[in-house]
Amino acid sequence: MKFKEVDESRRGFLKGALAAAAIAGPKSMLAGFTPFKPDSLQVWSCGGLSEAFAQINAAYESKTGHNIQYTGAFAGALGKSLLALQGKTEVFGARVLELSQKLRKAGLSLRFRPLCFTDYVLVVPKGNPAGIRDLKDLAEPGVRVMLPLRASPPGSGPVKGILKNSGLTEPVMKNMVANGACVITMMCDLVDGKGDASIIEKRLTTHDRFKDRIEYMPIDEKLIPPGPLTFTLNIMKYVKDEKLADDFADFVCSDGQEIFERHGFTSIHSARGLELIERFGVKDV
Repeated sequence: MKFKEVDESRRGFLKGALAAAAIAGPKSMLAGFTPFKPDSLQVWSCGGLSEAFAQINAAYESKTGHNIQYTGAFAGALGKSLLALQGKTEVFGARVLELSQKLRKAGLSLRFRPLCFTDYVLVVPKGNPAGIRDLKDLAEPGVRVMLPLRASPPGSGPVKGILKNSGLTEPVMKNMVANGACVITMMCDLVDGKGDASIIEKRLTTHDRFKDRIEYMPIDEKLIPPGPLTFTLNIMKYVKDEKLADDFADFVCSDGQEIFERHGFTSIHSARGLELIERFGVKDV
């Protein structure tokens, strides 16, 4: 069965944007860049955290009067710009523990702490018309599978890892009817009845465009690659007011955790969050 290629134009757009960023320099590469103000704190994070951070930042600004200059983008690109000394920020919400460890080793991060965790789930249209029960059902003949295998690494890498670890790569690939570069577009097609099931980040189940039109079920955590599950919060060496940065970080890791949970993430204070911190060694050492 041939699957359709979804959103090739998006891939071209991203390539063009990155090329333009290389020419234009780090400041202009950041969407929504705003010049620093004396009472401001510059915060970058992985784009997947953007919706949650928008609410957290607004709550913090309302509480303290300080201004948060926020940019959410692909964490890998932001991390590379920081490691290559092509970009600067004061606080960085990084994805993948290894990135924060590299920033610490390079002397670019003063310290980091656990921020939150993500997860991956099996998702179906509301009502589950194909009767999907677990991951193995995706390999059954006739099941229409939609997967974001051409998306950026956080969207595609773990999905490929889940299929590999479950031993289902070959039969599931035979059932593919769409191979997406944009998870949101793929999910809209899924709820419109163009597919029977997909594997996505749990955070996407809270998206306004389809949160009331889907159902999801857990995937055995032993099958999920651990690397992309972890987010950390770094205080960078470029920080101008460490007291302000630490106060913001404290807020994010206390009051902000409820907001992360509403957006489908796992709080660092939950039983699972505490267990993952210990299991993955999410500590600044």
